Amino acid sequence: MSRTSKASGIRKTLYEISLEKFATTSRADFRFAPLNTLLLVAFFVVGLVVHLSVHPFTMLAVALSLGSALALSVLLRLTQVWEAVVVLATANCLAVYLELRPESEILIATTVVALLVAPSVQIAYQWERAVLLRFGKFRGLRKSGLFVLVPVIDKVAQFVDQRIRVTDFSAETTLTADTVPVNVDAIAFWMVWDAQKAVLEVEHFDDAVILSAQTALRNAIGKNDLAVLLSERDRLGQEIQKLLDEKTSSWGITTEAVEIRDIIIPKGLEDAMSRQAQAERERQSRIILGTAETEIAEKFARASEHYKNNPVALHLRAMNMVYEGLRQKGSMIIVPSTAVETMGLGALGGLTAFGQGVSPDTAQTETAPTP
Repeated sequence: MSRTSKASGIRKTLYEISLEKFATTSRADFRFAPLNTLLLVAFFVVGLVVHLSVHPFTMLAVALSLGSALALSVLLRLTQVWEAVVVLATANCLAVYLELRPESEILIATTVVALLVAPSVQIAYQWERAVLLRFGKFRGLRKSGLFVLVPVIDKVAQFVDQRIRVTDFSAETTLTADTVPVNVDAIAFWMVWDAQKAVLEVEHFDDAVILSAQTALRNAIGKNDLAVLLSERDRLGQEIQKLLDEKTSSWGITTEAVEIRDIIIPKGLEDAMSRQAQAERERQSRIILGTAETEIAEKFARASEHYKNNPVALHLRAMNMVYEGLRQKGSMIIVPSTAVETMGLGALGGLTAFGQGVSPDTAQTETAPTP
């Protein structure tokens, strides 16, 4: 598929979505869906059949009837207001009368009936509620399924989606309690539980929810330090949710939850906090090392009490330490000459070397004191 075809497909999809959204707003009087198009075309086909059964067959009548059906379907799909219905019906009836008089009465009646009846049949989806106005006054809510409008008199003020909605909002360059500028991104989960209040008491309730959420987020940021924002996101989200729900509950809207997605701090402050954390870890490691040295010193002090009045035990401990050192291959130990004489390290070195396959002379040389 070429790039041009992809781009045209995307534009077409966005156009269809915009038409659907327009039909659910207060600017549209009704929603002209595929069912309405089918009804409109069916009325024109039936009118054409009746006309041809009464009057002689002419291609002009066929072209006017089917062409009017297709053109009116497209125009009503684009406009979706009663003013367009009245104007288009008048223009089409005038064109048929001028082209087919005096044999135009059936097609004119067909045009009037089709343009008044086809938009009057409405469908609300399972998750929607339709707010109906009659002569500008609230008439009632229409639940999901088929319902009928009185032509020109009735108006669907809005089709309200009652599913849980997800709205993202942010607070840019907002100062915390310790004067740190931060950018915070969050999302809110909310739903409309009373369509009548949401439509009749708030002009644009979705915009009102977003702006209220941004205000609550800024207030929460200004009351807390940066450290609290970074470590207590859940508590901050609950605080914003509570403030937002208190405001929107009177509009028939409930805020289910607010979640903080990201907190962005200045780059310079981020580097400073990283250095601070590194210094804190270094300080803790030094404290742990000093504590270990203190405990080792205490253990040595307690051990010295046992060796102080027992020279034989001290002698054996020294010999064991030298023996453990000589067991390591290629190791060299320098000890005082007095220790060599008193502990018999020459013999000890010979035994160790014999166990490792080294001559006693070599072991004696390795353990001999430096002159």
